[in-house]
Amino acid sequence: MSGVRVLVGTRKGAFILTSDGKRERWDVNGPHFGGWEMYHLKASPADPNRLYASQTSGWFGQIMQRSNDGGKTWEAVGNKFVYDGVPGTHQWYDGTPHPWEFKRVWHLEPSLTDPDTVYAGVEDAAMFRTTDGGQTWHELKGLREHGSGKHWAPGAGGLGLHTILIDPTNPQRIFIAISAAGAFRTDDGGTTWRPINKGLVSAQIPNPTAEVGHCVHRIALHKSRPDTLFMQKHWDVMRTDNGGDEWREVSGNLPTDFGFVIDVHAHEPDTIFVVPIKSDSEHYPPDGKLRVYRSRTGGNDGNDWEALTKGLPQSNCYVNVLRDAMAVDALDRCGIYFGTTGGQVYASADGGDTWNAIVRDLPAVLSVEVQTTP
Repeated sequence: MSGVRVLVGTRKGAFILTSDGKRERWDVNGPHFGGWEMYHLKASPADPNRLYASQTSGWFGQIMQRSNDGGKTWEAVGNKFVYDGVPGTHQWYDGTPHPWEFKRVWHLEPSLTDPDTVYAGVEDAAMFRTTDGGQTWHELKGLREHGSGKHWAPGAGGLGLHTILIDPTNPQRIFIAISAAGAFRTDDGGTTWRPINKGLVSAQIPNPTAEVGHCVHRIALHKSRPDTLFMQKHWDVMRTDNGGDEWREVSGNLPTDFGFVIDVHAHEPDTIFVVPIKSDSEHYPPDGKLRVYRSRTGGNDGNDWEALTKGLPQSNCYVNVLRDAMAVDALDRCGIYFGTTGGQVYASADGGDTWNAIVRDLPAVLSVEVQTTP
């Protein structure tokens, strides 16, 4: 029977949770890199034992970590990032000249077919790629140089490139999201980029329908239908069926359309999940009730959003669920997982119908990723 490995990044280290296919009992391993902010961990789809992790500190800077044995041991990699052909360091305060530096790696997205190729989204917003297992990284500079960069502005959490989606049918096509700039797409592997924000409306910016400047919190797709993407924006849940060329709102009967996470059921491409948060100033669930909402039509039926509450706290709950803190597994009964700023990781082994906390009292959860193991 296949098992599950849940990779959890927190404010104070990384944790690896493992279970068999029943997903009833969990082993907790960690913290790895205790005391460090672990913004994101992700496994290579091409090699289940190859893991990559972003380890960062405002005091010591950014370090990339790689494991070749499923997280049992780690090695620091990637001391050299290259901008415009000039090698430099991604660590803070290194004392050497550098044409441009960034604060942290927000998101790591390994290639679907090559364990040595990984994309990295950073703050301030830019995108890098390694093809040697993280030893060296080169910027895909066409993103920042395509012309709209002057209109990018940081969201409350910073100017982060936080989402990277690789089209499983065409690895040259990649979707990204930046807060607060919007969504972008490349069709040539990252050489050229274009904004894909038509249909987004953001009342908080000078031109609410501008080509760029929207605060996109997260985008998601199903591997069987890569032209259909779902978005959780600063306000509004959105959908596109043409690869981002045009979006439409599908917030429907949600109690609030503000939130950070959105994900898609592994086997039902029209079943999507969000976690509504009260507002952009009150980052906690409405009425103190932690609820995951599910639509089985991808939001097309605006009134079919259903609250999933069984096993989740329904009073005095004031946690947040951050943008990279939800994931799904690929087992026959799809598992849904999310982590909170209160340190809980919740799991559902039945597509969201029931939930339980598989671990509590961790540091604030920054990211959750899941892989199915042999």
